[in-house]
Amino acid sequence: MNVTKKLRKVLGFLLVFGPALFLIFISTRGCKHQFKTLDDYGALKSYSFTDSKGKNRTSEEFKDEIIIITTLQKGCPWDCSVSFWRLNQILYQHIRKNSHKQLKRVRIISFVTDGKGNPEKEITLVQQMMERDVEGYDPNLWIVASGDVRSIYDIEHNNQTLLQKGEKYYGGEGFQELILLSDKENHLRMVLKGNQEGLIRRMKESLALLLKQYDKDRALPR
Repeated sequence: MNVTKKLRKVLGFLLVFGPALFLIFISTRGCKHQFKTLDDYGALKSYSFTDSKGKNRTSEEFKDEIIIITTLQKGCPWDCSVSFWRLNQILYQHIRKNSHKQLKRVRIISFVTDGKGNPEKEITLVQQMMERDVEGYDPNLWIVASGDVRSIYDIEHNNQTLLQKGEKYYGGEGFQELILLSDKENHLRMVLKGNQEGLIRRMKESLALLLKQYDKDRALPR
């Protein structure tokens, strides 16, 4: 009789907790953790620029850092080529609020153009706009730049170039609407349009995937 009671207790326990125990087992032993990795579209060209303080800087300075590259226009900074408000709220504020954690080596560089893709030398007004309108603006995290940004976007993949031209693009230059994500080796890892909220959020997700990949690489035995 005692044996029968014990068996009933064991069966009752398995009926109640069995499914949960099975799920724990397959999640910890039966499955490997998988996550998507970003494609590598090749090396971006080395670049140089002048910041708002007149300091000359190069891409070598940002080695081992993740860089988000955009354009801005002095005459129409808010929503001509990219959605400045969404870029600020979705990407910059995320980077700023986590800059003391895993995002401490992530920066945004925004090249100021004349609207037709040419470098704008006078960038003081854009810098002042950032200081006035961007919460917690840090010029070390979000750099305003003057330089030949078109050469950075001069990259091809599968016979497709980022230097698209046409009336449907702002200023006739498609690259001005694109946001680039480059990794610590200055390789292009994601390209998305910067004038739609959903795509800017996707860029934020791509940044998270890239950081996750670096975390995984650091965890591997050497």
